[in-house]
Amino acid sequence: MDTLILAAEGPINPVIPHTSEIILGLVAFLLLLFVIKKFVSPRFEALYEERTAKIEGGIEKAEQAQAEAQRALEQYKEQLAEARAEAARIRDDARAEGLQIVEEMREQAQAESARIVAQGQHQLDAQRAQIVAELRADLGRTAVELASKVVGESLEDDSRRRGTVDRFLNELDAVAAPASK
Repeated sequence: MDTLILAAEGPINPVIPHTSEIILGLVAFLLLLFVIKKFVSPRFEALYEERTAKIEGGIEKAEQAQAEAQRALEQYKEQLAEARAEAARIRDDARAEGLQIVEEMREQAQAESARIVAQGQHQLDAQRAQIVAELRADLGRTAVELASKVVGESLEDDSRRRGTVDRFLNELDAVAAPASK
């Protein structure tokens, strides 16, 4: 009998499912769709939103960190420029101070040199005067001795002798002065 029922309905097509299978499949699909929409989809959306927020927060943090690093770099460059300017100013001040010290030392050395030269000149003048006085005295004694031998009389009188010696030396200076000019 089963063959008769099957024969009346015609041959069974394996590609087209039975109506009951279609209804059962449709109910199962709708039930699965309801469960996915009600429970799974909101969970996925929440995870998606959370991940998006984390990524955007991370990007914002990275941008903030980059901006802060840029500000720190600018501040560092500014401090470096200030330090270089300060170093240049200190170097210039030191150079100027060094030149001033050298100039002061040069002036002190010139003053000391002038003092030493003046002192030496004074000593030379004093020694010259002393030597001239000694030479005059020796020359006077020698002249008196020679004069007394030439004249044949003694020139022992001090005042006479001095007068004679002075007159002789003055005549000698008068003769020597035009010759030196």
